[in-house]
Amino acid sequence: MARLTRKELKSDKFALEVQHGVTYVSEHRQQLIRWGGIGVAVVVLAVAFFVYRSHERVVRQEALHQAMQIQNATVGQQTGNPYLLTFPTEQARVQAAVKAFNDIAVKYPGTEEGALAEYFLGTNAADAGKYADSEQHFKKVVDYGNENFSSVAKLALAKVKASNGKLGEGEKLIQSVIDHPTALVSKEQATLALGELLAKSDAQRACKLILPLRSSPRGPISKTAINDSTEIPCK
Repeated sequence: MARLTRKELKSDKFALEVQHGVTYVSEHRQQLIRWGGIGVAVVVLAVAFFVYRSHERVVRQEALHQAMQIQNATVGQQTGNPYLLTFPTEQARVQAAVKAFNDIAVKYPGTEEGALAEYFLGTNAADAGKYADSEQHFKKVVDYGNENFSSVAKLALAKVKASNGKLGEGEKLIQSVIDHPTALVSKEQATLALGELLAKSDAQRACKLILPLRSSPRGPISKTAINDSTEIPCK
């Protein structure tokens, strides 16, 4: 038996889901008729919509997975390992990643996958020193992503704002996360981010934010606070 590709398997799964919906309608035809013509139409549309949404989400997730593989690919000579994605140069890797994420952002705006694609476009732009582009991508996540992704994007956008001399705007972004923490960014994490943002411009205030967190029961928070207070340095 020929081995099916992952794409073919997903296509077969989608076809089976549609077939199951059609089979259900056929087997319950008399019952559906008793509900009336409008009821039949609603049921058929509901089944079709559910199947379509499920399929579209799988497609989006697969596209994001492939883009992430490119983002995390190694740079150097080919190893001969078919499961290890490799690019000859860093520039080639970045170009491929940007294209992959951009395709997702353009094709799936308003979705979680689209928001994550915009976030990684922002990080790649920032790494390349393209701060104006980076700011635009992060702002889209802040404005249109769910509250979790938005909170992460606010921290990243704050750093970009500070790099462009807009420290006040960056501070407001982080403060909004401190006031409204999420599952992805806690109040302590946001407070650390604000302290780090203010470290060069207002070391005294930064220390007031960071020092109390050295005794946090959360290990990563405590460790980061101790390191930050040493680097500033805080007395």
